[in-house]
Amino acid sequence: MGATRILIVDDEVIMRESLSGWLARDGHAVETAASGEEALEKLGKSRFDILLVDIKMEGISGLEVLRRVNENDPDVAIVMITAYGSIATAIEAMKNGAHDYLLKPFDPNQLGVLIEKIVEHQAQVRENLYLKEQFKERTRFESMIGQSLPMQKVFDLIRDVAPSDATVLITGETGTGKGLAAKAIHTNSPRCEGPFVIVNCGAIPEHLMESELFGHQKGAFTDAKETKRGRLELAHGGTLFLDEIGEIGMRMQIDLLRVLEDRVFYRVGGTQPIEADFRVIAATNRDLKTAIEQETFREDLYYRLNVVSFHMPRLRERKEDIPLLAEHFLQRFTQETNKSIDAVSRQAMDEMMLYDWPGNVRELENAIERAVVVGKERKVHPEDLPFYCLLNPPPVGQSLKDVEKEHIRQILEENDWNVARSAKILQIDRSTLYSKIKRHRLQRSD
Repeated sequence: MGATRILIVDDEVIMRESLSGWLARDGHAVETAASGEEALEKLGKSRFDILLVDIKMEGISGLEVLRRVNENDPDVAIVMITAYGSIATAIEAMKNGAHDYLLKPFDPNQLGVLIEKIVEHQAQVRENLYLKEQFKERTRFESMIGQSLPMQKVFDLIRDVAPSDATVLITGETGTGKGLAAKAIHTNSPRCEGPFVIVNCGAIPEHLMESELFGHQKGAFTDAKETKRGRLELAHGGTLFLDEIGEIGMRMQIDLLRVLEDRVFYRVGGTQPIEADFRVIAATNRDLKTAIEQETFREDLYYRLNVVSFHMPRLRERKEDIPLLAEHFLQRFTQETNKSIDAVSRQAMDEMMLYDWPGNVRELENAIERAVVVGKERKVHPEDLPFYCLLNPPPVGQSLKDVEKEHIRQILEENDWNVARSAKILQIDRSTLYSKIKRHRLQRSD
């Protein structure tokens, strides 16, 4: 790493020269400015790590320099230089973002120690940002999130299979992210510039499936008023994602198998063969081997699809990912709704970690969205979660006094018994809250 770049801003020549000499001897790259105007001009052309700024200067003051630098580059550490009589102003500057202040007169050792501390702090901040980015890189793959071992294995499999053109079968319960995994394979493949065409086999009626996949010629049937290209044709050069492939009918399975073998098909009512070059990724929440035994799924089609396969884990099998996912969804929905909800409370997170999540990640996403919509405070609380309301209905016949006692206890615990914060949430003053704590004989549990 290069030398620390420091800009000294002071209208006194002696002060600029003294500071510059001391800092240069310590190995720092130092520049000076005789006014706030000159400092802002230099800052517009170059970036500095540390600014030493005199508070009182003619023209643009040191406080104004502080304000403008904080607006444009808040990572710059600003040290205010002041005389004894302006300590109150220096303290006010620190409240407004200054890192520290130096009181005239000061000696080189005092300055050196302060600069060294700032350099160490900035290095630590950079390291923390790097580690945070590394953590983010390890726990996020495209749109999927997970630090758990099962998800890391999924990420590795996607990286391995994406560069090839092999057909992939993704299995897993509804809501586990099979579609996201399929898109990640496409995005990281040589076909990434081509189309990613989704066919939801469970949502298309069987009598329309042939036309949807293969397309049709004008006049092929009553409603065929114009020629239409099918999904297979649209996927040329890209990836065809057959979602919920286990729902496709037996007759269509035969037609699909033939297409997967030679990549040639005919539109409904058409006589000209159409060739299409596409990769196939299929997904299902069904046990296809059981379907084969029950003769509802063709064994030859299964083996054609199952060239490479992997299973998406259930959320209850990777619960260590719940905090990451909850934070991700919370940020997304607070931005979309423009609501000020900062975090998930400890109690709400405990409830989420205990819950089994039968709907997997999709259910968690919906739960956080609901919590953001109905939440009235800065944190998500257990009662904001839909499954908590279902599993914990309010007691029948509970008195108003008991309801009040329980509510106050819960708010105090969620705020670590911070009475001022709890009173604000409860919309009462602190003295009233103290009285209620005494009346209900509430005590902090160890």
